Amino acid sequence: MSPARRRATGRTRPRVVTGARLVGRALARALFRLQVRGLEHVPADGPVLLAGNHSGFVDGPLVFLLSPRPAALLAKSEIFAGAGARVFGWLGLIPVHRGAADREALHAGLAVLSGGGALGVFPEGARGSGELEDVAHGLAYLALRSGAQVVPIAVLGSAAAWPKRRPLPRLRAPVRVVFGAPVRVDVAGDPRARRTVAAAAEQLRVALVAHLRSSSDSARSPGSAEPLDGAAFPGSKEEGT
Repeated sequence: MSPARRRATGRTRPRVVTGARLVGRALARALFRLQVRGLEHVPADGPVLLAGNHSGFVDGPLVFLLSPRPAALLAKSEIFAGAGARVFGWLGLIPVHRGAADREALHAGLAVLSGGGALGVFPEGARGSGELEDVAHGLAYLALRSGAQVVPIAVLGSAAAWPKRRPLPRLRAPVRVVFGAPVRVDVAGDPRARRTVAAAAEQLRVALVAHLRSSSDSARSPGSAEPLDGAAFPGSKEEGT
């Protein structure tokens, strides 16, 4: 018998999102030697997909905190248990049941995008090397069906900053988050067809890998990023997801 499906039981609360992002940024600055680049690449309005590599525990929280506009986030369903089902719902998180196509999660993501919102996705599906060797087709499906731009995100150093099985992060470990120029899917065919979705997924994978590699290369250059502080969000727009 399959386990009961986990859902978010709380509805998104913009004030909770705003408060969590403000407090979370301050905490992130205290815990890590945090650097950020490319905030100007995130469109100020309209539907947008924020797609990042995934190698560390804090990748999702960092994207949630650092995006210049509030974003809903696809998150593994396992965390939606007990009080978490309500709290994560308040924050706009959407549970994803991994291992198969989760149509309910995809429909919830499309609803965010159709309302002109931002949606964060980690297309590798689970923590791994973070090298984007494989990109799940869900990202391409969402991009094709919504027409949303895709902003690639490179999260560097998160796995070393908070390794698996370590109860606490390494204090002041360097973590770098780079938002790239948005891309649009450009493939012909029925957006519902598997062949079209597969072609779009490969196109996005190539774009995400290119951004990850260029971000990794620039990270090796001294002074290539600015420390994150309050001034990094001059035009941030806190609103409901």
